Amino acid sequence: MFFFTKAKVILKDLIPDNYVDIHSHLLPGIDDGAKTFEDTLTLIKALQGFGCKQFITTPHIIQYVWDNNKEQITAKAAATVVELQKNNSTVPFRAAAEYLMDDQFERLFKSSQLLTLKDNYVLVEMSYINAPIQLYSILFDLQVAGYIPVLAHPERYLFYQNNFNEYLKLKRAGCLFQLNLLSTVGYYGPEITKIADQLLQKGMYDFVGSDVHHNNHIAAFDQKVRVKDLVLLKEIIASNSFFRIE
Repeated sequence: MFFFTKAKVILKDLIPDNYVDIHSHLLPGIDDGAKTFEDTLTLIKALQGFGCKQFITTPHIIQYVWDNNKEQITAKAAATVVELQKNNSTVPFRAAAEYLMDDQFERLFKSSQLLTLKDNYVLVEMSYINAPIQLYSILFDLQVAGYIPVLAHPERYLFYQNNFNEYLKLKRAGCLFQLNLLSTVGYYGPEITKIADQLLQKGMYDFVGSDVHHNNHIAAFDQKVRVKDLVLLKEIIASNSFFRIE
């Protein structure tokens, strides 16, 4: 008797031709992503090869680590677009930011406009060590200020690993969830893939992102997807069309 196992799908083969990537670190020399414009161009071309057609790149804003601000990011994005055009690349490309939810973040959204993914959708993250003490106060005040929080890679916050109710609480508090695509292939480790699979099966993800920083991330798109429900994963990937740059 012959037994057949279901063939595993390669991650890059799930990326549709009209994919909009909403989380990456492609601006050169501004955070822990691309170091030079040559890196930027290489990463963009590789992602285009997978099917990415538009990019909303999201450099970190982290106090005392990556002290970027709106003006710096906007200027760097404009200069990068000029260089892309010089290299015959007319891919739609603009910058938002990935904001660490800390005391500085509260001051920012209460005093000035944030760099958003689209309209009032803002990409936020937490420390990988622990959630901010005032997390739910920050989320509440952020929404009072008119923003919709999109939480980057919730599966990577291992302090929630044994308390799944915290994810439900975040959703009830108004957070949308963005899955890191590389979490589905085990790039960050099996525990994170397990959490991603659970969140996916419970229908808790809203969008996805590549979170590409460097060529090792690009190479991981050739790995096999390890989550169970590819139909749900494809649906979440397709949801990124909401952010299409007109």
